[in-house]
Formats: sequence, structure tokens, C-alpha cells
Amino acid sequence: MSRPLRVAVIGAGPAGIYASDLLMKSDTDVTIDLYERMPAPFGLIRYGVAPDHPRIKGIVMSLHKVLDKPELRLLGNVDIGRDVTVEELKEYYDAVVFSTGATGDRDLDIPGSDLPEHYGAGEFVGFYDGNPDFSREWDLSAKSVAVVGVGNVALDIARVLAKTGDELHVTEIPDNVYECLKNNQATEVHVFGRRGPAQAKFTPLELKELDHSDTIEVVVDPEDIDYDEASIEARRNSKTTDLVCSVIEQYAIRDPKGAPHKLFIHFFESPVEIVGEDGHVVGFTTERTELDGTGNVRGTGKYTTWDVQAVYRAVGYRSDPVTDVPFDTVRNVIPNDGGHVLDPESGAPIAGYYATGWIKRGPVGLIGNTKGDAKETTEMLLADWANGTLTPAANPDEDAVLEFLSGRGIEYTTWDGWHRLDAAERKAGEAEGRERKKIVEWEDMVAHAKAKQD
Repeated sequence: MSRPLRVAVIGAGPAGIYASDLLMKSDTDVTIDLYERMPAPFGLIRYGVAPDHPRIKGIVMSLHKVLDKPELRLLGNVDIGRDVTVEELKEYYDAVVFSTGATGDRDLDIPGSDLPEHYGAGEFVGFYDGNPDFSREWDLSAKSVAVVGVGNVALDIARVLAKTGDELHVTEIPDNVYECLKNNQATEVHVFGRRGPAQAKFTPLELKELDHSDTIEVVVDPEDIDYDEASIEARRNSKTTDLVCSVIEQYAIRDPKGAPHKLFIHFFESPVEIVGEDGHVVGFTTERTELDGTGNVRGTGKYTTWDVQAVYRAVGYRSDPVTDVPFDTVRNVIPNDGGHVLDPESGAPIAGYYATGWIKRGPVGLIGNTKGDAKETTEMLLADWANGTLTPAANPDEDAVLEFLSGRGIEYTTWDGWHRLDAAERKAGEAEGRERKKIVEWEDMVAHAKAKQD
């Protein structure tokens, strides 16, 4: 076919941008429209990374270079499934790639989970990252807090709760977040893991960063430093695991530094119940566990109730379905064979539909893991195009879909619009000696980033 391959990528986070980049780097002539529900791009990088992680947010610079390419067009503020159906998109594109990520929270199915001071990690991250989908206010009156989970998201939450508002004010947090954080009452944060140090999913750098704040004292009980055969083998086979264990061991043996906020990391404590009284959280009960030789644990029958007034669960994110696209409600992913979206009844690929990132494999791995994921998906897509197995779009002209969106009254935002929004946030931050200050309200973002200037 003489014309370029036309692809719609749904979701402008790292997964969608990496997939777009690989398509453009291929030998195939291709043009891509990158759709984003939000008025701004970057997904997880903008709305899922703690504001005091500038190193990780530096990834935006490399993503910027991809979005600068002329073969790629950003169309933000478009909700696929609500504003436009997937079937309607097929009119304009030869293939559709779903990279919608995961922002929901997996459940912690224990008694007391319905109490009001029990929060999902995604809710709190959405709040402090200024995601317009989430609350503008947060109750931070709890003096002692439990965080369930031993991954980097749990560390982010614990660190934000243990820091002072003024420490975080130098970041890009919006005013409403700062106003809440400066009144944070927490002086003790307890992080709980069901297994031991060798099974923790922290990364070494994030673990070390806990100690960078003068206000935070990291505390690990030496009794929690325990390894079975499988744990020793895990350390031997993974440099990352070994470094994580070494950092934890250093926390366990060092002298106190006298910081006012205590951040406890507890291992071998399995969640049993969120204790309530008069409809509010007053405690968190765990069962002590022990290693069984395989790296797994068994209960010991010893229970502890910790005096906390709020519980945050960081036990994994959960993807949401896309309207009219198959969805596995058990694994919370789009069913796929590594790239093709599969019909749940026949098990056969649905022509022209592909998945990548967390919506494809679940919310596991680091941001960089999505590169390998995108490679697998895009290779399948390109092979299908080369083999002639894709149904060509009926109306592949690049202007046609813009006319369709405008005719429906959708005020889509563009890459130029992002530059205007970016400039507005940087200007707001500069006035306070900060690099940027996030604009939170959806309408305000659209006003700054709208495709057509007055």
C-alpha cells in the first residue's frame, strides 16, 4: 500500500510513547495519533510519581523527544469509549494500540476495609500529584499511620507522610496539596510487609532516599533480619535484592539520629484486620509470620494490634476496562497473546487491536520494563501490516479525524497546547522560586492547552 500505516495509540504515558517511538523507528512508513484522556500527556510520570523524585521525572525529557517527531500527533482531552467509540476510531486507523495503564487500587480484603480512614495508594498518589480525577483535600489528622506493602509506591507514600509540608513545597505540588501537607499530624509511619527483606520489592535507591530527610528516622527491628535458603539464593542471584537487603540491615544496626518523625519498616507481619471504633480506624492487627524455606511464609499465631488512626494499602494498582474492548476481570488486563487483543469467546486475535504496558500484563515492573513490552507488541503490529492481515482504514486521511472530533464538539488539546500549559505551570512556580507548580483543575488545563488560541 502506497500510503503510510495509520495507528491510534490510546494512552500517552510511557507505554504508549515507547510503542509510538518503536513504530516510528521501524522501516515502515507510519503516522500516529496519540490519544490521551487527560488534557496533558505523560500519564504515570505526571500523575503517578512522587513529587520529590526529580530523577525519575527526568524521563520526561526523553519522552519529549519522541513527541517532538513530526510523524506523531498528540490529541489530548479525548476519552476513548466516552467521547469516541473504538469502533469509530477504526474508520480512521489501520490499527489501534491500547496503553491505558492502571490507576485503580487492588483491594485489601480484610475486616475493617470499609472504614473511612482506609485509603488506596492510588487515591493518595492522585491527591498529592494533583490529578484532577482525585480529591483536592486530604485528612492528615492521624498521628500514627500504617502503610501496607513493600514496593516503591509504599515507600513514596510513607516518605510523603513522614516529611514536612515545607520540605515538599520546593517541588511541583499545587497549593491545595501544600495546605494539607503542612498541617500533617503524622509523627509515626509504619510500613508492613508479609514476608522478609529478600522478598521486598523496593529498589535500593528509593530505599536509601528515605534517609535523606533530616526529619525522618528509619527504624528496622533487628529481629526482622532473617533469611531462609530461598532468600539467600535470591540475594545470590540478584544484585538488586542483595543491595536492598544490605540497606535494610544497615538501618537495623545503626544508632538513632534523633529525627522527629519515625518511619518503621516491619517485616513478617501479615494484615489481619483494620480495627474500628465508633466508625473510625483505631488500630491495625497483624499476624507474625516466619519463612518456610521456600521464600514464602506461614503464620505463627502471634498477633499484634498497632495503634494507628489511618491505613494506606499499597498492594498493587488495577487497570480499568476500555468500553467495548475485551477485559479480563480476574487479572484486570485486556486479554492478549503478547500483543494482539484476543476475543474472550474464540481466543482468536481481534484484527487491528493491540495492547501494551500495564493494561497488557498487569502493573508490575519499573517504567523501563515497558520498553520491552512495547517491542513485542509493535513487532506483531508491523508484521500484520506487512502480511496484509490488517483491514485498511476506510478514511485514513490525517485531517479527517480532526474534522470528526471538531464536528462532535470535542475540545482536543495538542502538543503545542502542552507547551502552553507547561509554560503556565513553570511561570506559576517561578514566582515562588520553584521549577513549576501544577495546575490541577481540568478546565484550567484545557484553557491553557486548548488547540485553538483566541
